[in-house]
Amino acid sequence: MTETALGVPLTDDSAFARFVRAVDAEVKAVGTDEQAVTQAVARHLRTWFDAGVTIPEPLRRPNADHYVMYPMYVAPDGSFSIASAVWNVGQKTPVHDHGTWGVIGIVTGREKERRFLVDPSRPNGLRELDEGFLESGDIEICCTTDQDVHSVAAAGDVPCVGIHVYGADIGTLPRRSYAEADGSCRTFVSAWAQPQ
Repeated sequence: MTETALGVPLTDDSAFARFVRAVDAEVKAVGTDEQAVTQAVARHLRTWFDAGVTIPEPLRRPNADHYVMYPMYVAPDGSFSIASAVWNVGQKTPVHDHGTWGVIGIVTGREKERRFLVDPSRPNGLRELDEGFLESGDIEICCTTDQDVHSVAAAGDVPCVGIHVYGADIGTLPRRSYAEADGSCRTFVSAWAQPQ
């Protein structure tokens, strides 16, 4: 029997297991249509949130040095992954891309997001598009491969914990980060954190 990092058998009827099965069915049915799959995954994430999202404490624990992503489920074929993403107070990401689609929901805390467009005509190669905030309970399509560059920060006085669903194994996928100061770009892998 396949189990998740939460220790929930996928054959049980918990809200999380139902969510995993729903995402799996959408990914298989929709295929490469990112607009359709992200809309569908967002609806299923809303259903899970409305049923009550419970994340075990080890998967909500911030790291003192940097934000972390804990694997909650990774499809055996790598077609999607579900993570608990945690930013401690004051932590932020560099500007980065994902290389795949993504849908997020905020469980606790407040998230600040800045969206960018790669723009070679700018001195640092980036054009900031907008800035916004997500509150507890908010769900958003965070990225598709054609709108994929942003930075994220915890914007409140408590850690920000979110559910992130991506169209790949995000813990092994090579991605890019961009320095706002000079536009330099580097490749990185946001490796999965292991709960303590």
